[in-house]
Amino acid sequence: MRLSHDARRAVDLVRQVADRRRAAHAWRGLASERAVPDRVTLEAVVYFADPPVNLYQMRQWYEPLRRLAEQHPAAVITRTIESAVALARECPLPVIHAHSVADIETLVDANDLTAVFYVNQNTRNFQMLRFRRPAHVFLSHGESDKDYMASNQLKAYDYTFIAGDAARARLTGKLVGFDVETRTLEIGRPQLDVHHEPPLPLPDDDRRVVLYAPTWEGDRPSMTYSSLASHGTTMVRALLATGRDRVIYRPHPRTGIADPRFRRAHDQVVQLLRDASHADPEAGHLVDTESAFGWQLDAADACIADISAVAFDWLATGKALVLTEPASPDAHTDGDGIAATLPTVAQDRAADVPMLLTDADGEERRAERARLVHHYFGDTTPGASMARWVAAAEQVMAERAAL
Repeated sequence: MRLSHDARRAVDLVRQVADRRRAAHAWRGLASERAVPDRVTLEAVVYFADPPVNLYQMRQWYEPLRRLAEQHPAAVITRTIESAVALARECPLPVIHAHSVADIETLVDANDLTAVFYVNQNTRNFQMLRFRRPAHVFLSHGESDKDYMASNQLKAYDYTFIAGDAARARLTGKLVGFDVETRTLEIGRPQLDVHHEPPLPLPDDDRRVVLYAPTWEGDRPSMTYSSLASHGTTMVRALLATGRDRVIYRPHPRTGIADPRFRRAHDQVVQLLRDASHADPEAGHLVDTESAFGWQLDAADACIADISAVAFDWLATGKALVLTEPASPDAHTDGDGIAATLPTVAQDRAADVPMLLTDADGEERRAERARLVHHYFGDTTPGASMARWVAAAEQVMAERAAL
């Protein structure tokens, strides 16, 4: 067993070296095209130290960052060459690859940075946090009731941008010694003001389009929110059995990384949808693992989600939503969060999900969702969140420039 493990590890290392060399070659061709012009002095940067598997955390910020960069020169700093290549190909901001801490020092010394933004809690963030001149701002990559959203790590940043009243109450109730009033700014959810074109048109018929978007299995007991291995195949089978539902399956990009059971469950769901599409080509079921998240919010009529940022983004649409109950007793569920108000489905009721989705579309449920939307995001009229994001970023940058 040990020999087999070592052999797989060796193969992975060889593959990583080969991938890194290919990325380095590609970067040499891209860097000159996407470099920050010499005459530009950067005012803000986004620091992203992760490999490409976590780029979903950056992608949702592309358009809000582009809006900010219209008035304030900004760029993305990445620490891995593979992410640098991917970002250079798709991100609207200039991309800088800082391989070493010395590279970061050179960059900071050459620019009058007033803000550094972070989308996750990578431990390498501390290599950037050591610089005193810019303000350090945690953005996160989505609002949710996950335990992660009240991490003590927030104390490392000068500011945390939060979505609304719910986040403020969460931090007030859970963090000890954290001044929520002075260390947070509310911005709503600027991603709600971004329109996404679907990669493929869905058939125009009377089927109900259901988005099933489970989160990943997590890397620790308190984060085991995913329903994929516990509920997934049963729920999908039940939806396919109605003959009236079209399923868009959108797994988390990290699915199966920490637990192979979830990769197997993913493969089973994919096979179910492929078999159903083969039997009924007009059904239009879709396995969506490549496109950017966002278009699904417009295309689907109802959603099944775990306690995750997807559930909260969907909540803002006002359409039918059913939450899954974590099968693991170790997953922390906020008794004051959306799971206390919205309809939920336990593992032993997974087959009932078509009926639960229908019930979730009632008038009383719609009123409940409207109250939750205001509690979590504040004003969601078109353009309001984007304007709040830009205003908050400019406020922080102006304050730091004055200091």
